[in-house]
Amino acid sequence: MPKSGPPESSSGLVVSSELEIDDTKALLALIGPRNERLKILEREAGIEISLRGNKLFLKGDAEGVATAERFLAEAATLYKQGHEVSTDDLTRAVRLVRTESRGTFREVFEDGIIVGNGRKPVALKGLAQRRYVESIRSHDLTFGIGPAGTGKTYLAMACAVAALHDKSVKRIILTRPAVEAGEKLGFLPGDLAEKVNPYLRPLYDAMSEMIDPDKAQGLLARGQIEVAPLAFMRGRTLNDAFVILDEAQNTTSEQMRMFLTRLGQNSKAVVTGDVTQVDLPEGRTSGLYEARALLTGIDGIAFAEFEAVDVVRHPLVQKIIVAYEKRDAERQATFERDQAQRRTRRDG
Repeated sequence: MPKSGPPESSSGLVVSSELEIDDTKALLALIGPRNERLKILEREAGIEISLRGNKLFLKGDAEGVATAERFLAEAATLYKQGHEVSTDDLTRAVRLVRTESRGTFREVFEDGIIVGNGRKPVALKGLAQRRYVESIRSHDLTFGIGPAGTGKTYLAMACAVAALHDKSVKRIILTRPAVEAGEKLGFLPGDLAEKVNPYLRPLYDAMSEMIDPDKAQGLLARGQIEVAPLAFMRGRTLNDAFVILDEAQNTTSEQMRMFLTRLGQNSKAVVTGDVTQVDLPEGRTSGLYEARALLTGIDGIAFAEFEAVDVVRHPLVQKIIVAYEKRDAERQATFERDQAQRRTRRDG
């Protein structure tokens, strides 16, 4: 086990620290093939790390050394307890705990969603995911808002499957608006089910990772799982159900209001979306954007916000999101500056 504590120094002071890890398997898992994980830890914490035998030598800014020590100490314990931490998880964990002073690596990787069916629990990757799932468990209506790749829909699906498995609900209802993502697809061939199926494919994909195909088909046939476009929700009262509205940024104000008023007795709803990826016609207000403004602060409704740092897809996705967010911020600043100049000229 590690035998050293974090240095008691102010940020900016160069300090050195030594850690001894007496479990060889944990040590090998921590450093990774060709020391690749140590290199990631060096980069993320902004320090230098060297390895001699079963000892790690850390040198750099006091805050970075303290962060690295926290990771190495807690991750070594988690490895010994059988937790698997991927290289991507390592990067995400260091970044999250560096910015979340009250968080621990154990909170990042421990816990999970038991979906039953002999499947492994769905692991929670990061504090944002953990808080999101806690919100779903403790609220009847939860909004998961943030960029693509943060696990919003996948985790909502896992919670739904878990609720169905433990019989706290009788059915799962999955829905999303049938809005084209920036391209006109024309008239699709086939019957109604075949026409809307492309829009609902992501929901089927998430479901297939948690329920065996044969069992899923049986649940669909018996109506215990229903996948339908949002328009099919009108006029219904959804009792004893776990309802997921995906891609909610593409709902209109009227559609969002209609959906939110469908919730019946003993039901739970999760609404997911990304307000930066609205595919509605120009001039239409996103129902998700409006709902966040109207419903924040109402008891019983939770809003879980994700950021670029919470992306769990390919590491490049996070960088892409940050680049677009920077572009959007610059455009907004330019727009506001132009508006201010116009007002100045008009008033002058």
